[in-house]
Amino acid sequence: MNTTLFRKSAPMLALLGLGLSACQPDLEKDFEPSNGTADFSNYIAVGNSLTAGFSDGGLYLEGQQNSFPAILAQQFATVGGGEFVQPLFGAGQENGSGYLRLANIVNGVPVTASVTTNLALRQGATAARPLYTKFAGQVNNLGIPGIRLSDIETAGYGSVLGNPYFERISPDNSSQTYLQRVAASAPTFFTNWLGNNDVLGYATAGGAASSLTPLTDFTDKNSKVIDALTAGGAKGVVATIPDVTTVPFFTTVGPSFRATLEAGKVPGLVIQTGSAPGGATSANRKQITTADIKAVDGSGRQLFTLLSSPFLPLLGTKTGRPWRYVYGQSGQPAAGFPLFLAAYGVDTTAAFGVSAGNPIPSLFVLDDVEQGLVRTATNNFNTAIKTKAAAKGLAVFDANVFFSTVASNGIVVNGVNNTAGFVSGNLFSLDGVHPTPRGYAIVANEMIKVINSTYGSKVPTVNPNNYRGVKFP
Repeated sequence: MNTTLFRKSAPMLALLGLGLSACQPDLEKDFEPSNGTADFSNYIAVGNSLTAGFSDGGLYLEGQQNSFPAILAQQFATVGGGEFVQPLFGAGQENGSGYLRLANIVNGVPVTASVTTNLALRQGATAARPLYTKFAGQVNNLGIPGIRLSDIETAGYGSVLGNPYFERISPDNSSQTYLQRVAASAPTFFTNWLGNNDVLGYATAGGAASSLTPLTDFTDKNSKVIDALTAGGAKGVVATIPDVTTVPFFTTVGPSFRATLEAGKVPGLVIQTGSAPGGATSANRKQITTADIKAVDGSGRQLFTLLSSPFLPLLGTKTGRPWRYVYGQSGQPAAGFPLFLAAYGVDTTAAFGVSAGNPIPSLFVLDDVEQGLVRTATNNFNTAIKTKAAAKGLAVFDANVFFSTVASNGIVVNGVNNTAGFVSGNLFSLDGVHPTPRGYAIVANEMIKVINSTYGSKVPTVNPNNYRGVKFP
């Protein structure tokens, strides 16, 4: 299904001074790679979709090959790093789970389409329960899309009833937990970037699904995975959780939508908030003003998700299309749709988005209260991550600080400006959450910086400009 998305303009390319090369030292000549006090011979990457190389709404071969662990392993090879095995999708199945591609740009608005050919689905797979082609043997990249830190001790998490990405690298009918798999990996060096999904699932669902992991559970599980990774004396890098509200998934649609509403003199909207059932007079209805939608200048608070983009033009019409989409995400039989509408008191003959009977679904809006919960959880989780890392003497990549800076100022690399703008910014892929290959290369470089600083290593960085941003048709 095609999805039309609003575009956010990017700042102009920064200009750099010329003619300075004659007085610059030959840094490359003076740089002699070394491992310092780190041992990179068995590098293990622990994490979720960001570690796996997920991009454009899916996991596919090109994304895997350009994951930040793959880039790190390539650079570690110059200082004694060993073989780094990823569970790559093979020839003829290189599109993996499927992903989004940029099909066109119409009047400045990107149009995406789903890639559904050459998938890595095996017999018995369904849309509700995808089963991907198995990958047996050693795996160094243990990035599992969708995994939360709260999931790491769940027995059978990789069974056919669990996470399909963990299932494909697990023995048949295995009850092995993710933590057990990590403990058995015996790393000499590691990266650990778990915890994003303990916030992200709730946020990207607009508070309508998933939940925020309790801090006590997060702290306990974070401690256990770090203890498992360092049991043999391994050194490594841990990464904090970025403020997810600054990624294009949340910052792209709202400004354009607000401008449209202001031009049409629409004073405000009715949104659904949370996931609790209830009708037009219940606490799950919330009125917001147009001026409270977050704009480019930072004014306003309410964030609209990329998922809302195809449905916002229906504002004021009598329609049930947005609600059919929301119900479809549940995977429940179509026959249950009327009961779903009744449970939430939705009247599809009422004006969409401007009446309590037919509000904008919660899935499409992360409101100010929900943002506060996300921000508090993120800050508390990051404190737990950094406290444990300090106790173990580990390097820390503060992804929260880094991505917040990028969201505000962009990042110039070798004369090229990269921003958090959707499509045009180079860093974020078409799902608005996960990086492009260039974004992953920049992350790899930031990790190399803290590795070199913490362990006295001299691991060379890469040129991110050799990696692509969004691929244009």
